[in-house]
Amino acid sequence: MSTVTQAPVDTDILILGGGLAGLTLALQLRDREPDLRVTVLERRAHPVREAAHKVGESTVEIGAHYFADVLGLREHLETEQVRKYGLRYFFTDREYDVQDCSEMGVSRLLPTPSWQLDRGRFENFLGDRARERGVDFRDGAVVRTLDLSESDDLHTIGFDHGGESHTLRARWVVDASGRAGLIKRKLGLAQANDHDANAVWWRIDGQSDLDGWSDDPGWRTRFAPAERWKSTNHMCGPGYWFWLIPLASGSHSLGIVCDAKMHPLETMNTFEKAMDWLRRHQPRVAEALDKPEYALQDFLFLRHFSYGCKQVYSKHRWALTGEAGLFLDPFYSPGSDFIAISNTYVCELIRKDRAGEPIGQYADIYQQLYFSFYENTLSLYQDQYPIFGHPQVMPVKVLWDYAYYWSLLAPLFFSRRQADLSMLTRLKPAFAEGRALNLAMQRLMRDWGTRDAAPDLKQARAYDQYQVEWCREMNGGLTDALDDDAYYARTQRSVAGMRQLAAEVLALARESFPDIDDRGLDALLASHDTGQHPAMLPEHWFARELAA
Repeated sequence: MSTVTQAPVDTDILILGGGLAGLTLALQLRDREPDLRVTVLERRAHPVREAAHKVGESTVEIGAHYFADVLGLREHLETEQVRKYGLRYFFTDREYDVQDCSEMGVSRLLPTPSWQLDRGRFENFLGDRARERGVDFRDGAVVRTLDLSESDDLHTIGFDHGGESHTLRARWVVDASGRAGLIKRKLGLAQANDHDANAVWWRIDGQSDLDGWSDDPGWRTRFAPAERWKSTNHMCGPGYWFWLIPLASGSHSLGIVCDAKMHPLETMNTFEKAMDWLRRHQPRVAEALDKPEYALQDFLFLRHFSYGCKQVYSKHRWALTGEAGLFLDPFYSPGSDFIAISNTYVCELIRKDRAGEPIGQYADIYQQLYFSFYENTLSLYQDQYPIFGHPQVMPVKVLWDYAYYWSLLAPLFFSRRQADLSMLTRLKPAFAEGRALNLAMQRLMRDWGTRDAAPDLKQARAYDQYQVEWCREMNGGLTDALDDDAYYARTQRSVAGMRQLAAEVLALARESFPDIDDRGLDALLASHDTGQHPAMLPEHWFARELAA
């Protein structure tokens, strides 16, 4: 690799923040560029306690693949964390007994694994691993000054560590400081979005086994042999959802996420208020958790937790990653996904800079791609919370959202093509069509759910994604090694499958509301062939699996 002559530095890469984003970036950089000098400054002292008070405990396919395979941490995940039984959902729009609630999940593990992360345990492991790999990881360090160069000069950072003041000069500075957002605050990069949602969460010392929540035989067997408690469980109702995530240290992570207009934060911003809120909206959950043996370990709330950012990558050799940049919504657990995607773009920029390439155009292109992934994913959540309890529409929405993720974004990362500009140019029409279909579908499902004010709750439905062959094939196919032509062809088939799926959803919605506004979906479908694509979806598979 050719290199350019650069001024002497104290460190090549200075990462501000030694949490999940910062430590994984340090490991990724050392793996890709073993001669790099990488320094990480972390405010908290290590080791941190297990069941650490952080969000991001549930991983899905991209983030799990990043940790296990890109960073090579699979052994730790398999032996020290909880193998997850997927995302599981319970839908209701009123008080219910749990066995009478429609449920969506898997009875058996899908081929591509994911894990529940005890963040304290994982970050302690990452810190130790980083030091073993030669990273200069300084915990208990507090950044005091941040002087970012706008030329080829070095960046200068002042910090306190070990009772003394220090200064470091670095060619690159990457902000992974989480919501502290050191560079974001200094440069005025904060940007709000219109997803007005709040969250409260806490941890208890102990774990609740959902399979014991009812004595009903049907409840106990309808997803056997799955162990429900190992899922990221979502108890969904109008304007909110409640999570239960088991941690390997023996704790359970619990949280309420809600539309601010429908469930004001002031009704749940203390532990006592949160439990009262559960007694009103999720009484079976409250009953299961309100036990003296479940000692409260912590409690926190966040108002308007979702936000964007004006800039995350710069030609002047700084970058933002993780929550220091932007944050979506935890419903589908995308936090680690976006850390993986952003860290990979940062690594690409650093690699090009070390090779002497001008990085300005790449910083702009990667940022445009990253922001497009953010905006498209945000559409899955924004303005959708009012229908979250709908027992007919929400299973439809969840399956569609999985189809969108497994068809486009996840394969792009798994195949390591997220920075392949030639392939991305070739795929631009497919991604544009997928985006247009998704926006129209999100509007359709929102209208369908809000118009259907009295859904049929006479019979609880069990939607087992493992029994849908398409789900198994799409999930398992993420790890396939394909050449460019085969990858391109499969993406085309995936988008064709999305078209067919959209047509069937529209037909289902019109069965209930013949005059429903298709929100432009008809026009999109009419512009393409919507015939059967047996390689992707058997005809009418969706109606057969999900129609009530």
